[in-house]
Amino acid sequence: MASDYAKNIVAELESASQLRAAGFFITRRPWLDLYGVNVRPVAPFGSTYSKPVVDSSLIHRCLPDELLFEIFARITPYNLGKAACVCRKWRNTVRNPVFWRNACLKAWQISGVVENYKLMQSNYDSSWRKMWLSRPRVRMDGIYVSRNTYIRAGVAEWKVTNPVHVVCYFRYLRFYPAGRFLYKNSSEKLKDVVKFMNFRSTKAEICHSGRFTMSEDKVEGALLYPGMRPTIWRIRLRLRGTIPGANNRMDLLSIVTSGVQESEVPGPDGDILGVVEGWQDDETHNPEVPAISHTRGLTPFVFVPFEEAETSVLNLPVERMDYYVPG
Repeated sequence: MASDYAKNIVAELESASQLRAAGFFITRRPWLDLYGVNVRPVAPFGSTYSKPVVDSSLIHRCLPDELLFEIFARITPYNLGKAACVCRKWRNTVRNPVFWRNACLKAWQISGVVENYKLMQSNYDSSWRKMWLSRPRVRMDGIYVSRNTYIRAGVAEWKVTNPVHVVCYFRYLRFYPAGRFLYKNSSEKLKDVVKFMNFRSTKAEICHSGRFTMSEDKVEGALLYPGMRPTIWRIRLRLRGTIPGANNRMDLLSIVTSGVQESEVPGPDGDILGVVEGWQDDETHNPEVPAISHTRGLTPFVFVPFEEAETSVLNLPVERMDYYVPG
């Protein structure tokens, strides 16, 4: 009796192990049932093409056009570009000028609605999407980072070796609407700095706040270093992109520091750009603080979105990446 019971247990265990092995080798793929079911996509916006087209993409079967429009209206323009690669219907939906009009008016809100409409009609063939891709703009959904390195001589031991050290530091820029930006010069990694690059940190002097203006692809900014001898820090940049519409690089043209009289210092919300308007690179208003045009640490800025700050290669230590080519 006991032997029969043991045999049944062994047989059940063997059958269970066979089922587990079969489940391991035969993967369930329920989405295969959806293949072969075709739907008709929506015609492109403004298209006169009336011939029916069959599209095998199925993801939009579950999403009505109204819901798809509401979803796309709430995502960033760069995610719209990614969504356009999913299927033909999404690509046609993304080309709706409403999305790009809202993006353009938000990106260039300083220019005003009327001026943006005039530029769109005169320079970009009345296309908001073309304006978004072709017109330079500073990105505000991340941080511009300039990684700089230099060689520092170490202390010689017994005059046998002359060690050297590779020192790495960063310049960080974060831009805000209405012509404001934050700047920080630090050796801390991007993933640590991105957490406090905000205006609350300016009160603790963790980073500095300034004003910027933009003319075509040129960006000029200025901020005030407070202290016993107030110093104005000025920067000139040229905006470019590795692909159309990316605006993910900034060439650092110049960095100048110069003195200013205390009577010229504006208030906390004052326009520091108005103070330095028309100044030359070698001009200073305080003889104790000479004007200095910096020639080191002028590596181009690279844009890093907030969602990629933790995984960016710019977080790598010098031992793993001694030099970085911005491209």
